[in-house]
Formats: sequence, C-alpha cells, structure tokens
Amino acid sequence: MKLLFAVFVSALALSGQDPQANPPVKNAGRKVAAKATAKATAKPAPRAPTAPQVRDGSKPMPIPAEAVLGADGDYHYADPQGKKWIYHKTPFGVARLEDTPQLAATKEPAAGGAGIKATEDGDKVWFERQGPFGLWKWEKKKSELDETEKAAFANSQASGKTVSKQD
Repeated sequence: MKLLFAVFVSALALSGQDPQANPPVKNAGRKVAAKATAKATAKPAPRAPTAPQVRDGSKPMPIPAEAVLGADGDYHYADPQGKKWIYHKTPFGVARLEDTPQLAATKEPAAGGAGIKATEDGDKVWFERQGPFGLWKWEKKKSELDETEKAAFANSQASGKTVSKQD
C-alpha cells in the first residue's frame, strides 16, 4: 500500500510540472553540428606551464633565495626591514611565520629526556611521560635504551626520582 501511494505521489508531482519551463528548441540539431565542426577545426593554443594557484587566484609564496635552510627543515630569512621570518614547506604550499622568541621557545624539544620519569626494575626500565592524550607508559631493557631514554634514566637517578622495584 505504501509503495502504491509513493508511486501515485511521484506521478502527481511529475504531471504538475510547468510545460513552458523548458520549451522544445527548434533546429537544435543544426546548431549543435555547427558548433562541433567549429570546435574541431579550431586548435587551442598550447598553454604554458604555470605554478599552482592559490584559491583566491594569487600566486603561491616563494621562499626567498637568500633564505638559509635550518637543521629543523625550515628556511630562516631576515628581510631588509630587519624582521626575521621562518618559511616552512607544507603540502598546501609555503607557510611564513614571524620568528619570535616565543615561537623559538615552543619549538625546543624536550632534550635530555626532560619530563620522562624512569623506574628501574632489575634489567628493565619503566618510563612514563605526559603526552597530548594522557600518560604514556613503556618499558625497555637497559641494553636497548636509546639516547633520550638513557638521558631520562640518568636524570632520574641523579635527582632521586628513580625507584627500584623490589619483589
């Protein structure tokens, strides 16, 4: 019954369309054929390769030739006015940031295992570090520690944070 009602409503809606909304075009076949032959005979001019365009139509920002590539993969540049800029390549183009002391402080990694708590358990070491999504915990053998973990373990031992688990 529902199907019958849906078909009836659809047929009613289609029959209620205005027949004058799309009047038939006379001689449409001749016009289409003339346009097709005109397109076939006219050769498009070869296009020169262009740089990718940004959505607003402006050209992408280039990295200045005088910019120096840093160890972090960013380009550092001082303009003639004395402002320092950082150019960073992204998948969407080049991003430019003003080089400020606050920006430099936030880019410094936690060197030497800072912020990592180490707990010794025989030949294993348990690590804890606060991450962006909560507390990260992992364990490794003392022989398999990398440089950051070795530094964190040494810092924890020196500051007395290392706790030896006794069974």
